[in-house]
Amino acid sequence: MIVRFLQSAPVYLAEIAPARWRGAFTSIFHFFLNVGMFVADLVNYRANTIPGWGWRLSLGVGIIPAVVILVGAVFIPDSPNSLVLRGKVDEARHSLRRIRGPAADVDVELKDIMRAAEEGGRHKSGAFRRILMREYRPHLVMAIFIPLFFELTGMIVVTLFAPLLFFTIGFTSQKAILGSIITDVVSLASISVAALSVDRFGRRFLFKLGGGILLVCLVGMTWIFGAELGSNGGKAMPRPYAVAVVALVCLFVAGFGISWGPLKWIIPSEIFPLEVRSAGQSMSESISLTLTFVQTQSFLAMLCSFKYGSFAYNAAWVVVMTAFIIAFLPETKGVPIEAMGAVWSRHWYWKRFVKPAPEPTPAPDKLADGSLEM
Repeated sequence: MIVRFLQSAPVYLAEIAPARWRGAFTSIFHFFLNVGMFVADLVNYRANTIPGWGWRLSLGVGIIPAVVILVGAVFIPDSPNSLVLRGKVDEARHSLRRIRGPAADVDVELKDIMRAAEEGGRHKSGAFRRILMREYRPHLVMAIFIPLFFELTGMIVVTLFAPLLFFTIGFTSQKAILGSIITDVVSLASISVAALSVDRFGRRFLFKLGGGILLVCLVGMTWIFGAELGSNGGKAMPRPYAVAVVALVCLFVAGFGISWGPLKWIIPSEIFPLEVRSAGQSMSESISLTLTFVQTQSFLAMLCSFKYGSFAYNAAWVVVMTAFIIAFLPETKGVPIEAMGAVWSRHWYWKRFVKPAPEPTPAPDKLADGSLEM
């Protein structure tokens, strides 16, 4: 169930959002995922003080958001793209008017969606077979490497094992959980900054800025853990260095929150053509969840084997992924989903795979604010 939610929610938001605000809409999804983790840490902080049944409180509270999602799903409109794909054009027009407002002229946008659906309907093969074709090579590459690099930033292990990390540098168990709560607050603040800036400065800028911050923090943690704990550990870290580690972790979380955190959801939700969107998003989330499982199961063993080198390992990957973004990811800021093919056909490398496609006539809301800038 959670896999379907993670797959469908970002795509739904990307399909209903105006092009000039699409990044902010999808960033909000990531923001509230982190709100959930923040609340979970607060519950765990309190439950840790309750002997006997505190663990039941930690598990039972999860029922509340599940009920909210179940009830809320009844009231949201279906996306126009999905309705057109199922042949319900009149319902799609009604859905567009409900989303854009009763006074909005939705006919141009509806024609663009119908054109994209018609183009996708010309292919007889299924979505998963289709995404393996040469013309979808950039989409396949991004479906694989965006979630792969997301996991290799090291953020998942920092998030899940933050209490253990703080405990390692000398915090008590209760203070270690409190440190995790502090990083959650930093994460929420940085995602808010990303939501406000992603549609103004672009995706590539935030990727590069975040990559630089992550690299500095990981190199700093490598040096501190190597110099103060060495390969064997077993000694308490001096307070100034412990404070420096906490500061670096918070800065790392902030760098991740303005870059790979929200952009991992934004990029896959907006780059896939309608005919391979389900396959691309499914592939992206499957890879992400599989790697999350692998990392959570292997992190402690890796930490014991690599020691402080674990942070250097992630730092090296940050260099690789930032170079990949600079070379192979085109800017998608403000580009309507239906016109995304033109972005790939103009790219210095991907143009050899993607044929130029006629651009749709921009709707009024997509012309505003430079929506069709490449």
